[in-house]
Amino acid sequence: MLGIACFAATCVVTQCLRHDLDWIDVPLSFYLLGSWSTGLHVAYVVMAIALILFGAAMYRGLTPSARSSAPLLLFIVAGIALCVVMAEGTNTWAHPNTLHGFVHGVAARTTFLCVTVAMLLQAWRMRLDVRWRSRFAWAFGGAWVCFVGLWVQVLWRDLPRGLSQKVLVLLILTWLVAVAWQASRPVATATPA
Repeated sequence: MLGIACFAATCVVTQCLRHDLDWIDVPLSFYLLGSWSTGLHVAYVVMAIALILFGAAMYRGLTPSARSSAPLLLFIVAGIALCVVMAEGTNTWAHPNTLHGFVHGVAARTTFLCVTVAMLLQAWRMRLDVRWRSRFAWAFGGAWVCFVGLWVQVLWRDLPRGLSQKVLVLLILTWLVAVAWQASRPVATATPA
């Protein structure tokens, strides 16, 4: 949760400091270029580590019969791809397309796709764990909202790119924090009568 909070706070602060970028039209990738980008680079790495740790914690936190390595592997791939997003500069409107920008774009799409599919699969596995069964509905529903949000953002090209991406990131971070919070809480046990 701390890594997710660090990432979110750094994104907000960087956005507030970058008066040269329009937050409605400009995606987060543009904030990785130019002034005030160093802190955001660090935050991307922290978020990548948080995704991997989240996947590992969820894998270990479920009963063996409810575990699946698929969500864990997808969270790991998403974390690695997020580091590539951070390392490779995006294409900008003012410059010609580059190989770095192409790699950045593929890595960004990989991150979003892997995270949202991992969320769906992780939530689906929760129904098999008696401790998570009562939380399955909201976790699975929230994961679906994020997955559909990803495809709305990809397919509806008339949406403001920056705003739609930031809303999607906020939805994903909210789901991750909610599940991490529930995972950190002690499981209530029934008392004998």
